[in-house]
Amino acid sequence: MAAVPSREVARRVFASEFNDAAYTFKESDDERAPVYLLLPTGERANRIFLVGTLTETEDVGEDSEYWQGRVVDPNGDTFFMYAGQYQPDAASMLRELEPPAYVSVVGKPRTYETDDGEVNVSVRPESITTVDEATRNRWIVETAERTIERIRDYQAADEDDGAAVDEYVRMAREEYDLPVENYRRAAIEALESLDATDDEQVEASP
Repeated sequence: MAAVPSREVARRVFASEFNDAAYTFKESDDERAPVYLLLPTGERANRIFLVGTLTETEDVGEDSEYWQGRVVDPNGDTFFMYAGQYQPDAASMLRELEPPAYVSVVGKPRTYETDDGEVNVSVRPESITTVDEATRNRWIVETAERTIERIRDYQAADEDDGAAVDEYVRMAREEYDLPVENYRRAAIEALESLDATDDEQVEASP
């Protein structure tokens, strides 16, 4: 009996970095091999885990239902997700949910090229769950930590010694001409948004 492949780790990433990612690759010629999105901070992602505010849902299908959802992260950047007949549970959630609502989403990155040659990235959701503010806040903290760890590894790699450079960091350096400090700033701003919320709650309390 063939072994069942383990599910890929769902990476935590803010929308600004996710939307900057455009390069996808496979690690084998097998037709069923997983497709990875290369994050600009030097990590591969076959699945992602995000939590944010669902601000809008819309059926954009022509012949059958095809739901688009917009999820905004703490920095105001947007994840776009799409679910149709092959993602019935996620499509049902997008049909029934009333924005605004906090949601957690696990899904797969999907890229597509526009008519003018730009590559856009979206999420094909495997699951969508309504969550509370505390869950959203924990995701912000954990995603900021993971992002800063990736940036630290990216910057610590010694470019002069090929053996010392993680292969995904090397790929990111080759494929993207983007300052990773942008993503550190996004992580810090996300954490600061939590502090601002705490301050507002203190001021509002009697």
